[in-house]
Amino acid sequence: MEGFEERLKKLEELAEQIRNREIPLEQAMALYEEGSQLAKGLETELRGFEQRIEILANELPPNGEGEPDLQPF
Repeated sequence: MEGFEERLKKLEELAEQIRNREIPLEQAMALYEEGSQLAKGLETELRGFEQRIEILANELPPNGEGEPDLQPF
């Protein structure tokens, strides 16, 4: 499986191909569908990263005293 950065680069390449006005409409639609699915997967993974960062940023201090300051990311 490709990493996040590789899939993001692929999405950028698909967007560039769609902007090419010389490709047939059917091909542009297929590229759009592929890019849409790729974008949804990237967004889901990015939300997971944000949740992990929020958890790590709000852990209790090493001595276990106090409450974490939970704020939206």
